[in-house]
Amino acid sequence: MLRKIRIVLATISFLLINLLFLGISWGVSQHIAWIAKIQFLPALLALDFAVLAALIIVTLLFGRIYCSVVCPLGIMQDLFGWAGKKAKKNRYSHSPEKRWVRYTVLAVFVVCLIIGFAPVTTLLAPYSAYGRVVNSLFRPLYDLLNNGLAAWESHYDSYMFSEVQLWMRSVTTFVVALLTLVVLGFLAWRNGRTYCNTVCPVGTILSFFSRFSLFRVQLDKSKCKNCSLCEKNCKASAIDYKAGTVDASRCVACGDCLDKCKFDALHYRPITLKDDSAAEQQVMPNEGQPDLNKRAFVAGAVMAVGATAMAQTKIKVDGGMAVIEDKQVPHRDTPVTPPGSVSAYNLSRHCTACQLCVSACPNNVLRPSTDPLHLMQPVMSFERGYCRPECTRCSQVCPTGAIHPITKEEKTAIHIGHAVWISENCIPVTNGDSCGACARHCPAWAIQMVEKEVNGKIVEVPVVDTEKCIGCGKCENLCPARPFSAIYVEGNTMHHIS
Repeated sequence: MLRKIRIVLATISFLLINLLFLGISWGVSQHIAWIAKIQFLPALLALDFAVLAALIIVTLLFGRIYCSVVCPLGIMQDLFGWAGKKAKKNRYSHSPEKRWVRYTVLAVFVVCLIIGFAPVTTLLAPYSAYGRVVNSLFRPLYDLLNNGLAAWESHYDSYMFSEVQLWMRSVTTFVVALLTLVVLGFLAWRNGRTYCNTVCPVGTILSFFSRFSLFRVQLDKSKCKNCSLCEKNCKASAIDYKAGTVDASRCVACGDCLDKCKFDALHYRPITLKDDSAAEQQVMPNEGQPDLNKRAFVAGAVMAVGATAMAQTKIKVDGGMAVIEDKQVPHRDTPVTPPGSVSAYNLSRHCTACQLCVSACPNNVLRPSTDPLHLMQPVMSFERGYCRPECTRCSQVCPTGAIHPITKEEKTAIHIGHAVWISENCIPVTNGDSCGACARHCPAWAIQMVEKEVNGKIVEVPVVDTEKCIGCGKCENLCPARPFSAIYVEGNTMHHIS
């Protein structure tokens, strides 16, 4: 029963987190954004002490159920482990805790978190690693399916599905996500939860509290027949049936061992002071550990997102004649960060590069950074869209505090950057033709057209009022100059409000 409860809860959790990252409709996403905010590391970075206290209390009561019910990376490993178990049954074995590895990795992670060295923290954060896998690998498949359905239903004059753009947001992030999936998938398929119990910093933190958990899996030696099925089915390598111990720091309360025991020798129950002292006396001479009893409650895995589809490939054309050349990304001395991020510094200190804001952005403005010091953290670029004043989705879904929640009214007053005019790219300067697209479309009225003599001809060119410009990028996006816009947005080091 405990295993079934764990599977149900894990399935619900896994389904919600995948719906969030796949960008199902915004009406649904804004109501399930809480599933990202109850993840341990995002709650820690956001200083959400209520969530942190709740997770620690739950761990002290029931053990590491977080790792098998809430953490999507843990649930994904359970899915791979389940597939491996189908290929070869009873393949696990007990192994001593590699505590020096766990705490070394945790120490490195904490130091990098304090000094703001993003490449290490973003790669080790479990929730963020899973987010990159979904956004980079599974989201394109979902969008392909969506576009296939949109193309199919359009033949029947039905428009329930809207076609979306398919494009590679970051090759670096794609490669990292693919390597993450392959490496963790192989480890989980072969050895179970090796990553969780050796590398994962969140798992290490929670393992400290789970050593003292009230409810644990306990092995009754008087009933045990030494069949070793519990040990061979423990994906955390936490059960030593010969010593009669269960390592509470590594057990993720999946309930698999309870399901396998045929002699009623394993129970998930509160540990008493008598049990605790007896266990300590038994383990200390051999293992040198204060308490190696276990708890198993709810946790787990089930659910896979599959997608196959056919989409119609379209070439952007002008009047059905000339192919429009794609815009290229301009060089920006200061990156443009989303409204609500306060500054590039604040973003880099709190962001774990989970890609949730990238997934939520409907305007194709956010994409992962390729800057080594801010690897895979979101930056703004306007080749495919601009930051619409009425859209605040990224600020509503960010679970870490890297992007603070803002209202639509607040957004229109936040200056995230300022437009810069490049005369040698401007059509009135290069061709002598009139344009003014940037001035006509500026929502802040920050651009005015003024007359200027070019090659003996009077033309109108834009002048930017940087005090009015909010950095939305609409001028850069709608500028007809190719391949580089004649006007682009330079980020503000610190956002300010007018």
